[in-house]
Amino acid sequence: MPRIPPELCTRCKGFRLLCGLPSCPILDRLRSQTRSLQRAGWRRDVEGPTPPSILVGERGYPRVRLYYMVPPGASPQDASRYEDPQGWRERGVPLASIVRLRSELLAGSIQLNAARRAFERLYELEIAPAALSSRPVDSMVELLRTPVPRVSFDGYTKPVGPTAPARRVVVGGNPSLEPKLERVLWEDEKAEPLAWELYRSGVDVYRIQRALSLGALGRLRNRRLVPTRWAITAVDEMLSRRLRDSLRGRPWIDTLEVYYSEYLHNRFLIILLPGAGWMEWIEIWHPHGLWTQTAAAPLVWRVAEDPLGRKTAEDGGFSAAKLPILEHLSARGRNADAIIVREILPQYYAPVGNWHIRETVRAAMKRPIARGLSHGELERLAGGLVNEWPLAKRHITLLKPRPTLEDFL
Repeated sequence: MPRIPPELCTRCKGFRLLCGLPSCPILDRLRSQTRSLQRAGWRRDVEGPTPPSILVGERGYPRVRLYYMVPPGASPQDASRYEDPQGWRERGVPLASIVRLRSELLAGSIQLNAARRAFERLYELEIAPAALSSRPVDSMVELLRTPVPRVSFDGYTKPVGPTAPARRVVVGGNPSLEPKLERVLWEDEKAEPLAWELYRSGVDVYRIQRALSLGALGRLRNRRLVPTRWAITAVDEMLSRRLRDSLRGRPWIDTLEVYYSEYLHNRFLIILLPGAGWMEWIEIWHPHGLWTQTAAAPLVWRVAEDPLGRKTAEDGGFSAAKLPILEHLSARGRNADAIIVREILPQYYAPVGNWHIRETVRAAMKRPIARGLSHGELERLAGGLVNEWPLAKRHITLLKPRPTLEDFL
């Protein structure tokens, strides 16, 4: 097999298959190593409460598979810990525990045509209400065969445990939908205004993502299932656009501010500067990590976005990170330029989805660690937090002096 450039692996993250291979050899190796985490002796009739947890695949679109997940034998009181991004971050749940939790979820798959009134069918079967419920719902999944003992990983969605085609899914409990969410399910409106309405009413981002993925948002005649990976980034982008609009014309912050947090062997340094809303995303992957095993030096990936939301590249990690920053600025009623540096250490051995980016940046934005620093002071502080700060700085343009109108007069 020809040597794959590590830069390509960093961009691909295992799911775009930019190398041309039928599957990612790194993730294939990881799946084989995680099989020991699986429970033995799965039965074909499995009972358990959905946390709730679903995933819509993208392979073969518009004919897709919906995965309905349950932790067999778990109590309703315990089920929610299997799908709890905010709680995982708040409690500091380690990477190995998250992989273990997700590997214990059994996924029954249902094949659907994304464009043929799939949401109505899922609603009639009570699968859609169960997936959007605010609390776990007792379920029974009848499988066609014994599930395959593996864990599926990618860089955007949470891991999925053993899977098998489902003969049927029976929802035995009563789903509990937030009144605002239940009301918009049948509103004939574009998806973005509905997502914004839900967000403003307090519905959490993860439930909005599931609603979009299930085809529960949008014009009634055009609704279709959306692969979960696409829905995650789409919701981040829709909400970010609305928050950007609310900041247009607002006063700038008056000094440089620094924020920092780390989780799951990922470090996030956020620098806010007086400005109109430019953003830069600098991602640094250490060698000998999941996607950089053959790299001799750290690899860098950069995305820039202007105040109108025009990006140099699409990146789901950047979309997840900028949402909490815009939330923070919107709450203050101030605008700013933002630099986001993400440093990924080799110990990040299993991708668990980009939720941890969103939640770690959100945690960082709760309190600045420094304000009003000079550039020299910023250098010393950033260098103590991010190992590869000198490398990151070479790719950052927002820290360089920018021309003003006076320079052209």
